[in-house]
Amino acid sequence: MMKPVPFLLHPAGKDYLWGGNRLRTLFGKQISLQPLAETWECSTHPDGCSTVASGIYTGQLLSEVLRQHPDYLGKYANSDGNLPVLIKLIDAEKNLSVQVHPDDAYAKQYENGQNGKTEMWYVLEAKTGASLIYGFSKPIPPVQLNSYLENGIIEDCLQKIPVQKGDVFLIPAGTVHAIGAGIVLAEIQQSSNLTYRLYDYHRTDAQGNKRPLHIEKAKAVMQISTAPPPQTKQPAIQKNGYQQQCLCKCPYFCTTLLTIQTTCDLHNVYPDQDTFQVLLCIDGNGILQSAENTLPFQKGDCLFLPANCADSRLNGNATLLHIVC
Repeated sequence: MMKPVPFLLHPAGKDYLWGGNRLRTLFGKQISLQPLAETWECSTHPDGCSTVASGIYTGQLLSEVLRQHPDYLGKYANSDGNLPVLIKLIDAEKNLSVQVHPDDAYAKQYENGQNGKTEMWYVLEAKTGASLIYGFSKPIPPVQLNSYLENGIIEDCLQKIPVQKGDVFLIPAGTVHAIGAGIVLAEIQQSSNLTYRLYDYHRTDAQGNKRPLHIEKAKAVMQISTAPPPQTKQPAIQKNGYQQQCLCKCPYFCTTLLTIQTTCDLHNVYPDQDTFQVLLCIDGNGILQSAENTLPFQKGDCLFLPANCADSRLNGNATLLHIVC
């Protein structure tokens, strides 16, 4: 029996009011939304599902293909075609709302059995002076927290961290956070779209309406102690033809930065093949080659590798995020 082959994905787009145009200019995203705030590069979430963009399943929703072929998910074959992870590109032309996400236990009890949301960020571009919010700058007594929230001055006690290209942040569920203006990043997260807004800078939409806040739910799930330190990247390891660097490993996903100099056999990066793999090209271009398939890719492309697929080799000069669960 022929082994499954990797294929390209086409993302779903989102036009949130804080977005810009850099996903088009930097990553070639041809989506007619204005602004283009997010592209959901690898997703089976019902709020935005990716579409297969190469091979025999071109034009089909990724969720449909995975329901037809649960073996593509390996150890997640019993998930009814639902990926445990969601991978995005995000362009924050303006500040995102100050927000927090629930953990699995809270989401399953109070949000109809949905997943919670732990996520990580890998900063792709950052304008001079750009920063993000990462937890509280000091422990806040609950009574004082209520006062900050009621008066809309929660910013006063939040930790702002300057960022630059290449920075990595792990945001466990319950951590108050926000992406700041001028940042473009890749986000790898649990497959969830649960967001509780604490503060939105008193903004209004095109109709003059403020976006809803979710104060009580946010208070129920947030950690009000000071935030843990940002994620520390492991040192890059030089291999024959490529570099490999672990960016983040948590219970929900593992993200590795691959810098292809000439060639890289993927079974050396992840030898088990007991689950699907995702490659997001963030710079350069190349070819994913196997005995059954040749798949060219370039900056901005997202590739899905089914579990137990044919042995594949990356050739070219490219930088990619490699994600497994």
